[in-house]
Amino acid sequence: MSNNKITVVGAGNVGATTAHIAAGRKLGEIVLIDIVKGLAEGKALDMAEAGPVQGYDGPIAGTTDWTAAQGSNLVVITSGLPRKPGMSRDDLLAKNVQIVKQVSQNVKEFCPGSIVIVVSNPLDAMVYTAAKVTGFAKNRIIGMAGVLDTARFSHFVATELGVSSEDVRGILMGGHGDDMVPLPRFTTVGGVPITELLDSETIARLIERTRKGGIEIVDLLGSSAYYAPAAGVVKMAEAITTDSSAMMPCCAYCEREYDVGGYFIGVPVLLGKKGVEKVVELKLNADERARFDKSLKHVKQLAAKVDKLL
Repeated sequence: MSNNKITVVGAGNVGATTAHIAAGRKLGEIVLIDIVKGLAEGKALDMAEAGPVQGYDGPIAGTTDWTAAQGSNLVVITSGLPRKPGMSRDDLLAKNVQIVKQVSQNVKEFCPGSIVIVVSNPLDAMVYTAAKVTGFAKNRIIGMAGVLDTARFSHFVATELGVSSEDVRGILMGGHGDDMVPLPRFTTVGGVPITELLDSETIARLIERTRKGGIEIVDLLGSSAYYAPAAGVVKMAEAITTDSSAMMPCCAYCEREYDVGGYFIGVPVLLGKKGVEKVVELKLNADERARFDKSLKHVKQLAAKVDKLL
């Protein structure tokens, strides 16, 4: 049993699924927090009772009380309003800034030594919010989006080619939205770039579906996705709690890297026990750079809106 303590804030679909997967992966003690009395408690008890069947027995607690989070070395923020059909991620900005602000104040008070993974939308703006409110070192505030978006792209590529999704490795950059930047040159199947396996029109179609992947599920479900986002969170959490220095795309703070100039945006990073250990700089071609800069411009606009709301 790991000695890690992970607090998941928000016992809705994403938070509860994250807690369940993390428990199954035996990542450590799990604390599930929600403002709705009984919600986190009930889901945590249900998960604990699944343990004898699934083969895990780590402590899982549900509560409304932040004192239970004390000593956590990792906090996952899933709190916030989910998207509904017809809504963009940006439409959630004003309300979710206030929610994530309150959560971040509690994280600062009760979990001052923790690393924070933010999942709430609009992602890049919520990571910026958490960083400003907590005042934590920038390497300790990370957003989960790139792992999710890359997983979607990898799934679509694997389905198109009729290969195992486990053979697909991809990198995706930029903000978590319609201007995200999948990188076909760096996306491979068994080590072979997909640019050698698919024509440009097909790749463009798969990229567009990836960009619209979130809203595709919202339109089907009537609310946001949660299995794949939760799986993305746990992949990041596992890299951090096991100090594996695993490389994956995350929303991370960049100053000189990619000439970002002090914003959180999706880039490939190495994750370990200190959070972001290194931002990996790829040599982007002119088209990739232009797409990244366009996405960065949108991220900066969101950050400016956050500044006015805080």
